[in-house]
Amino acid sequence: MELKALLQADQDEMIEKLQKAISYRSVREEDGSGYPYGQGVQDCLEYMLSLGTELGFRTANMDNQVGWCEFGEGEEMVAILGHLDVVPEGNGWTVPPYESVVQDGRIYGRGSLDNKGPVVASLYALKALRESGLPLRRRIRILMGTNEETGSADMKHYLAHGGEIPVMGFTPDGDYPVINGEKGLVTSTFAKTWKQSGEIRLTKLMAGEAPNIVPAHAWAELRCPPAVAERICKRTAEKVRFLPAEGGVRIEAEGTSCHAASPWKGENASGRLLLTLNELPLEGELKDTVTFLAEKIGMEHDGTALGIRLQDEPSGPLTVNMGVVSADEGSISVRLNYRYPVTYTADDCIPILEKQFADAGFERTAHLHKSALYMAPDTPLVQKLTEVYVRCTGLDGTPICIGGGTYAKSIPNILAFGAIFPGEVTRVHESDESISIENLMRNAEIIAEAMYALAK
Repeated sequence: MELKALLQADQDEMIEKLQKAISYRSVREEDGSGYPYGQGVQDCLEYMLSLGTELGFRTANMDNQVGWCEFGEGEEMVAILGHLDVVPEGNGWTVPPYESVVQDGRIYGRGSLDNKGPVVASLYALKALRESGLPLRRRIRILMGTNEETGSADMKHYLAHGGEIPVMGFTPDGDYPVINGEKGLVTSTFAKTWKQSGEIRLTKLMAGEAPNIVPAHAWAELRCPPAVAERICKRTAEKVRFLPAEGGVRIEAEGTSCHAASPWKGENASGRLLLTLNELPLEGELKDTVTFLAEKIGMEHDGTALGIRLQDEPSGPLTVNMGVVSADEGSISVRLNYRYPVTYTADDCIPILEKQFADAGFERTAHLHKSALYMAPDTPLVQKLTEVYVRCTGLDGTPICIGGGTYAKSIPNILAFGAIFPGEVTRVHESDESISIENLMRNAEIIAEAMYALAK
């Protein structure tokens, strides 16, 4: 019996089990329960492991951090990596976020697509593969993480405590076709204190809310003599307002928000504000700092002025986003998010950028780095997943590289493969998140075929 037919026979049961999984509010919480990520996450993990046992798989729970279901024999293991934790539900839902409403051929609920739907599809894909009797030479393990949304500490725990590393595998927590490259990701905060001088003093500056979002708004308040304030307020600039304020001037800059993975799609309001401030007759350390940020970054997003412009064929250019800037009379803080191409390393950009900031008097106060991930198109994992995708869908299977990061970076020998199809409109992390029953079943078929391709 074909895998697709076996899965179709289980469709109603699969929907029922997914509805139950969605009903658990598996949002990370410090709730005093004693579980790593709270009672809700724990309840969902225990339910999914019990489902794995019910379906006839070997199951394991590593310290309530990671669970897995496994089938087959052999020294080598292939893995399908999914996660059970979800982001908070937020506002704006037209259906209850945890009641798993089925409506117009779609299953609604937080986690329906990200990532409980693909995990349930993986369990039934493994069931179909077992029932098919197809020969396998490797074990297949469905890893169920619990902390993807807030840092992937679950996979760090798995690796640090002897968790078996797969020879190859995939996470259905991204897009189709196979994502064979993810840019290196760096988020750093730089801060400095200053002593201002001159007749224009900065009292407050605010721009941006998160380092991975291009800021759409930025503003600064300046204290200065009335005559100076009057001259500044007569200035004009595109998408900038000069407004009188008590004791001085308020300057507001507008931009266009977008994700920092593709900053060319937006306009950085923090850069526009700093470029505007740099045209004023500032003095001393304020002038030096504003000039540095305006000239070295400004509205530029490819790192040219910083000396870190990089580009490769698979993934395109390095990107820089000045995502959050805040300042007062005595200090300034800048949070940068930059992403380097997949065939380069951190050594090609981090030391150069950090020296520029150090020379300008800044100190790095926070730093997060995730290395680039890349497998060439001719590697076995990429080829096998591509072949499965093309055969199952008839669509173009050319691998893609992305500026963002997926769960694949948390464990070796894993690439993102699904669960979102090209052109599919989703509401992941938004209200009314859902997955169509059709795509749930399409994913289950592709996952089953991919399991077989990697394990046979």
